[in-house]
Amino acid sequence: MAEIKQDSKTVQIAPIVGVGEFASKLGLPVTTVIAELMKNGVMATINEQIDFDTAAIIGTDLGYDVQPEPVEAAPAPKVTAKDDKAGESRPPVVAVMGHVDHGKTSLLDAIRSTDIATKEAGGITQHIGAYQIKRGERWITFLDTPGHEAFSAIRAHGAKLTDVAIIVVAADDGVKPQTKEAIRYAKEAGVQIVIAINKIDKEGADSNRVRQELGELELVPEEWGGKTVMVDVSAKAGQNIDKLLDMVLLVADIEDLRTVKDRPADGWIIESHVESGRGPTATVLIHNGTLNVGDYMAAGGTYVKIRSLSDYRGRRIKQATGGMPAVVTGFKAVPSFGDYFKEFENEKLARDFAVQNQRQDSIKSMVKVKKIEVSDLTDAISAGEVRELNVVIKADVQGSLESLQDSLKTLGNEEVAIRVVSQALGDVSESDINFAAASGALVLGFNVGISSAVKQLATRENVDVRLYKVIYELLDDMRAGLSQMLPPEIIETVVGKLKILGVFKTTKAFVVCGGEVTEGKVEPGLKVRISRAKEIIGTGTVDNVQKEKNQVKEAAKGEQCGMHIVTATPINIDDRLEFYKTEERKRSL
Repeated sequence: MAEIKQDSKTVQIAPIVGVGEFASKLGLPVTTVIAELMKNGVMATINEQIDFDTAAIIGTDLGYDVQPEPVEAAPAPKVTAKDDKAGESRPPVVAVMGHVDHGKTSLLDAIRSTDIATKEAGGITQHIGAYQIKRGERWITFLDTPGHEAFSAIRAHGAKLTDVAIIVVAADDGVKPQTKEAIRYAKEAGVQIVIAINKIDKEGADSNRVRQELGELELVPEEWGGKTVMVDVSAKAGQNIDKLLDMVLLVADIEDLRTVKDRPADGWIIESHVESGRGPTATVLIHNGTLNVGDYMAAGGTYVKIRSLSDYRGRRIKQATGGMPAVVTGFKAVPSFGDYFKEFENEKLARDFAVQNQRQDSIKSMVKVKKIEVSDLTDAISAGEVRELNVVIKADVQGSLESLQDSLKTLGNEEVAIRVVSQALGDVSESDINFAAASGALVLGFNVGISSAVKQLATRENVDVRLYKVIYELLDDMRAGLSQMLPPEIIETVVGKLKILGVFKTTKAFVVCGGEVTEGKVEPGLKVRISRAKEIIGTGTVDNVQKEKNQVKEAAKGEQCGMHIVTATPINIDDRLEFYKTEERKRSL
């Protein structure tokens, strides 16, 4: 890349800019810009759009300093000094995370069963993405959404949704890759961690071994002189659930969680859908302020004049405050999980906020890396009729890299498999693309980026680069791709059998013959195996079936019929025909 000249001009552009508009800002003929793009391997016309990275490279080569246009982004709520000292105490927001088989759901069920308030109210009547329980005189809010999804979506907005993460680890199984990932998500989100060592009543349970493994991940239990709260529980038996909740409240007290009620409300969307009779509906988790029926608020690219508010039990309420989940109806469209919402004085301000977010979303959708399509993966595989898929892995941290390698090893079977030909930390580089091109591999990136120049090299070398933020999406796509590699299962069904009694015409392409059906039936379209002296001598297809010179749909057992069989095998009297049909059944891992 050329260095920026000392007398270079500075221009500001949006994240996506048209080639013609870019040339105009540079004050250059559009042909000059197109020619420079072609030198860098980018084929674009005057009406096409390019991303900021590409424009910056071209601008630098042409002697310009290209800077991003300042954009007013939707601010995420931040705790201010006023919030720290003023306001009222609010319920802590808790997410439960951990390995898939370690009892997260059972633990949540056990926690729900301890809540007297919920029992008295007749239980939770609908799934809204969150619920609250009362421990003594205090409330705790639990997110009823996948923990990893919650952390990744909210962290993308630069905000903190949860205050405490309960990491569930099975006492008989220990720390698994998913456990490590959950701990990493919690640490990156900056939330307090409480470890629930579950299944302590199960055979083979060893809580001390789990504590040792967690200590190696820099989570040292309090009883060993560390700072991490760990509680031995049995979700199945309901053992120590109360103690776990007390520890959650104790850890939350250290944070001194507060909410300021006398200000416009803000927070996040934690679930949304279209409900029959109510339209677009969303569950919000309030951070600060008080939300009332009739208020205007905007979330993501949509806004609402609140038609109704409901609590986690489905009961109508007039207002909702900090730390509380509430169901809101009246949205113009369905907001997305993780969208930040904000209350406004009037409809115009709410609508303007939504429009601004729509613009940002459209820009992001144009520059984001495309999610892998199974058809693309299939094409890459089938080109060489291979049964092994080569991949190059790039990840942000060592824990992610190890989790990916371990998880990819479990995919496949004796017919298909994924082979990791290279793995490393950091963004996708030119050497990764060159290695992938030489080994015919896909490049899989997890929580990493790729520069414009490397993208261009990948395009020139026909290397597929796929970037992911959620490990399970990556694994699901790889599993789907491997399933496409599996040859289909051929299911054969014998329909009938016949003994040849006469042959009327024989050519190189077909035979006209007749006989008696000895088993099942004969019908047009069936495939045929021709046997002579118990040995298969040829195959064919039934073109039509006749009885008394009339074409029929079938001839059953005990009936005589004539047939037109498409085959190159001559048929003789006393030969035996077996009729069957086949179907292909897709296989999956």
